[in-house]
Amino acid sequence: MKYIPLILFTVLTNFLSQIMLKKGMTQVKLESLGASNILQALPGILLNFFVMGGLFVMVISMASHLLVLSKVDISYAYPFLGLSFVLITAWGYFVLSEPISVYKLAGVSLIVCGVVLVAKS
Repeated sequence: MKYIPLILFTVLTNFLSQIMLKKGMTQVKLESLGASNILQALPGILLNFFVMGGLFVMVISMASHLLVLSKVDISYAYPFLGLSFVLITAWGYFVLSEPISVYKLAGVSLIVCGVVLVAKS
């Protein structure tokens, strides 16, 4: 139980990194996923504040996760990362106006239930 704040920090930094990467990549004009297009877009990607910030936050999240793994059973810690999916789904719906289906809502609910059960173990 004493590592839950660190686990939640890992979840939040994982969530934040994904949000930043999404914002950065929507600013990059990438017409298709061909190798030449990606190579042409690479300087814009690497110079994008949100992409670089997202990668930096992702490194912090991974460092935090490594610390968690050194202290807690992986079968306890890893399921908490599912909460990132819950946060990202909520962000997509409320901030980005992305649609949410009944199936996605059911999946998110199951993730939350699973994390609660694991936390109680």
